[in-house]
Amino acid sequence: MEDNEKLTNREELFSRPVRAGKRTYFFDVKATRGDEKYITITESKRRFSNEQNRFFYEKHKIFLYKEDFEKFANALKETLNFIETGEYPEGYFDEPKGYEEPTDNDKDDVDDWFNDMDKK
Repeated sequence: MEDNEKLTNREELFSRPVRAGKRTYFFDVKATRGDEKYITITESKRRFSNEQNRFFYEKHKIFLYKEDFEKFANALKETLNFIETGEYPEGYFDEPKGYEEPTDNDKDDVDDWFNDMDKK
């Protein structure tokens, strides 16, 4: 039974739901087998299926890895500050915009990470 408790604890170390109208956001902290912490952010929306004549929950999930925490937090702070003040962050117009394709090294790191997750 202790092993099951350890697995459950490893899978979800912390969870914070945020209810927002018809949506609920979940901020969950989890850990890999190697005890690397990561965050999952899940958006859950209640929907009605006319075909099945019942409600269901549509979920969308993103994974945020330790090496990206600071970049993510900074971008979120800058975005919220812009909404509140209308001020662009320093250097905003100097930065390239849009999606940056991951390098081959980045892809290998992500593949390794997911392979480690499968070994749980």
